[in-house]
Amino acid sequence: MKTPAPDFQTTDDALSPVRTELLRAAHADAEATLARAEREAAQLVHQARAEARAVVGEARRQGEADGADAARDLLVQARRHARSHTLAARRETYEELRREAAKRVGGVRGTDRYAAVRERLERRARLLLGPGAEVSEHTDGGVVARAPGRRVDLSLTALADRALDRMGAEVRSLWEP
Repeated sequence: MKTPAPDFQTTDDALSPVRTELLRAAHADAEATLARAEREAAQLVHQARAEARAVVGEARRQGEADGADAARDLLVQARRHARSHTLAARRETYEELRREAAKRVGGVRGTDRYAAVRERLERRARLLLGPGAEVSEHTDGGVVARAPGRRVDLSLTALADRALDRMGAEVRSLWEP
């Protein structure tokens, strides 16, 4: 006996409800998978945005802190620079004052009074170092005296410098407000 050939139409009709159910289940699974993927994607995007905001916030805080540090460093550097220039200007002013004072005191040398001034300076040197002190004329005017282990500078330049030193705060008032 021969097996009759299958009737494909009948088989297709018999499998149609199975096929329909498989397609429905596949569509349902696909829709569920797609919905789950969309929820996960939305959650990942939300999480990524939150992390990005946190990173940007931290970067901003760090940038502000770095900027504040840099600004503070620049301010300190500018203050030091300004202080350095102020001190240099004061020093230059003071040195100019010293030179002018020495020049004016040195002007005594060319006057008739110089012989009396030199004599008084020589007496002062001998009073300080004793009568045996060796006293000589300084090249800038005035005298320098020596005794064993001691020396006195009573040159006109040294006297002008000491006079300015004694003025102290009075001299500083020339360049301070």
